[in-house]
Amino acid sequence: MGKIRVLVVDDHTVLRAGLRMLIRAQADMDVVAEAGDGDEAVRKGVEVRPDVILMDLSMPGSGGIRAIERLRQECPASRVLVLTMHDVPAYLRAALSAGASGYVVKSAADSELLSAIRGVHRGRTVLDPELAASALQNTLGRKTAGGLTAGPLSPREREVLDLIAQGYTNQQIADRFGLSVKTIETHRSRMVEKLGLRSRAELVRYALDSGLFPGADAGSTEPPPV
Repeated sequence: MGKIRVLVVDDHTVLRAGLRMLIRAQADMDVVAEAGDGDEAVRKGVEVRPDVILMDLSMPGSGGIRAIERLRQECPASRVLVLTMHDVPAYLRAALSAGASGYVVKSAADSELLSAIRGVHRGRTVLDPELAASALQNTLGRKTAGGLTAGPLSPREREVLDLIAQGYTNQQIADRFGLSVKTIETHRSRMVEKLGLRSRAELVRYALDSGLFPGADAGSTEPPPV
Protein backbone atom coordinates (compact mmCIF):
# COMPACT_ATOMS: atom_id res chain seq x y z
CA MET A 1 0.00 0.00 0.00
CA GLY A 2 1.32 3.46 -0.91
CA LYS A 3 1.94 6.27 1.53
CA ILE A 4 -0.78 8.70 2.63
CA ARG A 5 -0.20 11.79 0.48
CA VAL A 6 -0.73 14.95 2.55
CA LEU A 7 -1.16 18.59 1.51
CA VAL A 8 -0.27 20.93 4.41
CA VAL A 9 -2.11 24.27 4.47
CA ASP A 10 -1.09 26.95 6.97
CA ASP A 11 0.06 30.56 6.65
CA HIS A 12 2.91 30.11 9.15
CA THR A 13 6.07 28.87 7.43
CA VAL A 14 7.66 27.59 10.64
CA LEU A 15 4.58 25.57 11.55
CA ARG A 16 4.43 24.07 8.06
CA ALA A 17 8.08 23.06 8.37
CA GLY A 18 7.40 21.36 11.68
CA LEU A 19 4.40 19.51 10.30
CA ARG A 20 6.39 18.46 7.26
CA MET A 21 9.14 16.98 9.42
CA LEU A 22 6.62 15.20 11.66
CA ILE A 23 4.65 13.71 8.79
CA ARG A 24 7.65 12.67 6.70
CA ALA A 25 9.11 10.90 9.72
CA GLN A 26 6.21 8.41 9.47
CA ALA A 27 6.74 5.34 7.33
CA ASP A 28 3.22 5.51 5.92
CA MET A 29 2.95 9.25 5.14
CA ASP A 30 4.46 11.92 2.91
CA VAL A 31 3.93 15.66 2.36
CA VAL A 32 3.37 16.15 -1.37
CA ALA A 33 2.69 19.91 -1.31
CA GLU A 34 2.22 22.95 0.92
CA ALA A 35 0.08 26.08 0.74
CA GLY A 36 -0.04 29.33 2.69
CA ASP A 37 -3.68 30.34 2.15
CA GLY A 38 -7.02 28.99 0.99
CA ASP A 39 -6.71 30.02 -2.65
CA GLU A 40 -3.30 28.38 -2.96
CA ALA A 41 -4.66 25.30 -1.19
CA VAL A 42 -7.30 24.87 -3.89
CA ARG A 43 -4.72 25.28 -6.66
CA LYS A 44 -2.33 22.80 -5.06
CA GLY A 45 -5.17 20.39 -4.30
CA VAL A 46 -6.22 20.31 -7.95
CA GLU A 47 -2.57 19.92 -9.01
CA VAL A 48 -1.45 17.08 -6.71
CA ARG A 49 -4.75 15.41 -5.70
CA PRO A 50 -3.66 14.53 -2.14
CA ASP A 51 -5.25 11.86 0.00
CA VAL A 52 -5.53 14.18 3.02
CA ILE A 53 -5.53 17.99 3.19
CA LEU A 54 -4.33 19.21 6.60
CA MET A 55 -6.05 22.58 6.78
CA ASP A 56 -5.79 25.64 9.01
CA LEU A 57 -8.77 28.01 9.23
CA SER A 58 -7.33 31.45 10.07
CA MET A 59 -5.35 32.52 7.01
CA PRO A 60 -5.08 35.56 4.73
CA GLY A 61 -7.40 35.80 1.74
CA SER A 62 -10.64 33.85 1.51
CA GLY A 63 -11.83 32.22 4.71
CA GLY A 64 -10.73 28.72 5.67
CA ILE A 65 -14.30 27.42 5.76
CA ARG A 66 -14.90 28.68 2.22
CA ALA A 67 -11.64 27.02 1.13
CA ILE A 68 -12.88 23.68 2.48
CA GLU A 69 -16.08 24.02 0.45
CA ARG A 70 -14.08 24.72 -2.70
CA LEU A 71 -11.69 21.84 -2.04
CA ARG A 72 -14.58 19.42 -1.61
CA GLN A 73 -15.93 20.57 -4.99
CA GLU A 74 -12.61 20.53 -6.84
CA CYS A 75 -10.99 17.53 -5.09
CA PRO A 76 -13.85 15.27 -3.99
CA ALA A 77 -11.57 12.30 -3.40
CA SER A 78 -9.38 14.24 -0.94
CA ARG A 79 -10.29 14.24 2.75
CA VAL A 80 -9.96 17.49 4.70
CA LEU A 81 -8.63 17.42 8.27
CA VAL A 82 -8.80 20.78 10.06
CA LEU A 83 -5.89 21.67 12.34
CA THR A 84 -6.70 24.92 14.13
CA MET A 85 -6.28 26.94 17.29
CA HIS A 86 -10.05 27.52 17.52
CA ASP A 87 -11.53 25.36 20.29
CA VAL A 88 -15.08 26.70 20.07
CA PRO A 89 -18.16 24.78 18.79
CA ALA A 90 -19.04 27.26 16.01
CA TYR A 91 -15.87 26.46 14.09
CA LEU A 92 -16.34 22.72 14.47
CA ARG A 93 -19.91 22.86 13.18
CA ALA A 94 -18.97 25.18 10.31
CA ALA A 95 -16.02 23.00 9.26
CA LEU A 96 -18.12 19.83 9.25
CA SER A 97 -20.91 21.59 7.34
CA ALA A 98 -18.35 22.71 4.74
CA GLY A 99 -17.24 19.11 4.23
CA ALA A 100 -14.33 18.52 6.59
CA SER A 101 -13.76 14.93 7.72
CA GLY A 102 -11.95 15.79 10.93
CA TYR A 103 -11.16 18.56 13.39
CA VAL A 104 -8.08 18.70 15.64
CA VAL A 105 -6.90 21.63 17.77
CA LYS A 106 -3.25 22.67 17.61
CA SER A 107 -2.75 21.92 21.29
CA ALA A 108 -3.23 18.19 20.58
CA ALA A 109 -0.31 15.80 20.92
CA ASP A 110 1.63 14.77 17.82
CA SER A 111 0.33 11.22 18.21
CA GLU A 112 -3.27 12.47 18.14
CA LEU A 113 -2.69 14.42 14.94
CA LEU A 114 -1.03 11.48 13.21
CA SER A 115 -3.83 9.18 14.34
CA ALA A 116 -6.36 11.69 12.96
CA ILE A 117 -4.62 11.77 9.57
CA ARG A 118 -4.74 7.98 9.39
CA GLY A 119 -8.35 7.97 10.56
CA VAL A 120 -9.73 10.39 7.97
CA HIS A 121 -7.73 8.61 5.28
CA ARG A 122 -9.55 5.40 6.21
CA GLY A 123 -12.88 7.17 5.83
CA ARG A 124 -13.57 7.96 9.48
CA THR A 125 -14.75 11.28 10.92
CA VAL A 126 -12.22 12.27 13.59
CA LEU A 127 -13.09 15.03 16.06
CA ASP A 128 -11.40 16.51 19.10
CA PRO A 129 -13.35 14.69 21.86
CA GLU A 130 -13.66 17.59 24.30
CA LEU A 131 -14.74 20.04 21.61
CA ALA A 132 -17.20 17.56 20.11
CA ALA A 133 -18.75 17.03 23.54
CA SER A 134 -18.93 20.80 24.05
CA ALA A 135 -20.60 21.27 20.66
CA LEU A 136 -23.16 18.59 21.48
CA GLN A 137 -23.85 20.08 24.90
CA ASN A 138 -24.19 23.52 23.34
CA THR A 139 -26.69 22.19 20.80
CA LEU A 140 -28.72 20.29 23.39
CA GLY A 141 -28.74 23.35 25.62
CA ARG A 142 -30.43 25.48 22.98
CA LYS A 143 -33.88 23.94 23.40
CA THR A 144 -37.06 25.97 23.24
CA ALA A 145 -40.00 25.42 25.58
CA GLY A 146 -41.61 23.32 22.86
CA GLY A 147 -38.58 21.06 22.64
CA LEU A 148 -37.27 22.34 19.29
CA THR A 149 -33.66 23.32 18.85
CA ALA A 150 -33.04 26.98 18.07
CA GLY A 151 -32.19 27.52 14.41
CA PRO A 152 -29.13 29.18 12.86
CA LEU A 153 -28.66 32.92 12.66
CA SER A 154 -31.72 34.85 11.55
CA PRO A 155 -31.52 37.17 8.51
CA ARG A 156 -31.30 40.20 10.82
CA GLU A 157 -28.57 38.57 12.90
CA ARG A 158 -26.61 37.90 9.71
CA GLU A 159 -26.97 41.56 8.75
CA VAL A 160 -25.75 42.64 12.19
CA LEU A 161 -22.84 40.19 11.99
CA ASP A 162 -21.94 41.61 8.58
CA LEU A 163 -21.67 45.12 10.01
CA ILE A 164 -19.84 43.98 13.16
CA ALA A 165 -17.24 42.28 10.96
CA GLN A 166 -16.86 45.49 8.97
CA GLY A 167 -16.06 47.40 12.18
CA TYR A 168 -19.32 49.24 12.80
CA THR A 169 -20.13 50.13 16.42
CA ASN A 170 -23.38 49.13 18.11
CA GLN A 171 -24.60 52.73 17.82
CA GLN A 172 -23.82 52.89 14.10
CA ILE A 173 -25.60 49.59 13.49
CA ALA A 174 -28.59 50.74 15.52
CA ASP A 175 -28.79 53.97 13.51
CA ARG A 176 -28.54 52.05 10.24
CA PHE A 177 -31.54 49.86 11.07
CA GLY A 178 -33.51 52.42 13.09
CA LEU A 179 -33.23 50.29 16.23
CA SER A 180 -32.06 50.89 19.77
CA VAL A 181 -28.52 50.09 20.88
CA LYS A 182 -30.03 47.67 23.41
CA THR A 183 -31.68 45.72 20.58
CA ILE A 184 -28.35 45.43 18.72
CA GLU A 185 -26.65 44.26 21.92
CA THR A 186 -29.36 41.62 22.29
CA HIS A 187 -28.76 40.41 18.72
CA ARG A 188 -25.03 40.19 19.41
CA SER A 189 -25.56 38.26 22.65
CA ARG A 190 -27.84 35.78 20.89
CA MET A 191 -25.30 35.25 18.10
CA VAL A 192 -22.52 34.58 20.59
CA GLU A 193 -24.73 32.04 22.38
CA LYS A 194 -25.97 30.34 19.20
CA LEU A 195 -22.48 29.97 17.77
CA GLY A 196 -20.84 28.92 21.01
CA LEU A 197 -18.45 31.87 20.91
CA ARG A 198 -17.30 34.08 23.76
CA SER A 199 -16.84 37.68 22.59
CA ARG A 200 -17.25 40.29 19.85
CA ALA A 201 -13.69 39.59 18.67
CA GLU A 202 -14.56 35.93 18.19
CA LEU A 203 -17.67 36.92 16.21
CA VAL A 204 -15.47 38.94 13.86
CA ARG A 205 -12.90 36.15 13.61
CA TYR A 206 -15.63 33.60 12.87
CA ALA A 207 -17.17 35.79 10.16
CA LEU A 208 -13.80 36.22 8.45
CA ASP A 209 -12.70 32.59 8.71
CA SER A 210 -16.07 31.42 7.40
CA GLY A 211 -15.53 33.44 4.24
CA LEU A 212 -18.70 35.46 4.78
CA PHE A 213 -16.82 38.61 3.88
CA PRO A 214 -14.11 37.64 1.38
CA GLY A 215 -13.00 41.22 0.82
CA ALA A 216 -11.76 41.51 4.42
CA ASP A 217 -8.32 40.45 5.60
CA ALA A 218 -8.71 37.22 7.57
CA GLY A 219 -5.19 37.59 8.88
CA SER A 220 -6.28 40.03 11.58
CA THR A 221 -8.56 39.40 14.54
CA GLU A 222 -9.37 43.09 14.86
CA PRO A 223 -12.33 44.54 12.92
CA PRO A 224 -11.36 46.92 10.10
CA PRO A 225 -11.83 50.64 10.80
CA VAL A 226 -15.05 52.33 9.71
